[in-house]
Amino acid sequence: MPVPAAVRARCRALLPPGEDLRYILPATSASFPETASFLIAITDRSICVMSTLPTLSPLSTGFSDRNLPTAVYATHSRRTRLGPVEFSAGAAIEFGGMVFKVDEEYVAVICAADTEVFAPETLPPDPLPHL
Repeated sequence: MPVPAAVRARCRALLPPGEDLRYILPATSASFPETASFLIAITDRSICVMSTLPTLSPLSTGFSDRNLPTAVYATHSRRTRLGPVEFSAGAAIEFGGMVFKVDEEYVAVICAADTEVFAPETLPPDPLPHL
């Protein structure tokens, strides 16, 4: 499920100037003493982990317009691999010294983001390049 437009706009506002937002996925930390909500914003140049103020939402992903990112928690090189996705207790990824739980519907996003950098020749052509 795509994140709401207000969330994407706020992510763009927190990115360094000139970076092109490619993917966003909600994640929950699994390595903190307490659960924390994050958005992982993947651009053409970096991977930004953004902290959020979570609120309850009827949406299946639990994210709504009120779950706006508040700050960039960490920034990693775009050459940082997000996968592989582990499925031992739900979908999870480990990078930057942290473990993040993600909804299974975002596994394709993680795979696409990694493929774009590490095996771009295997990507299919964009069916809607004008969007």
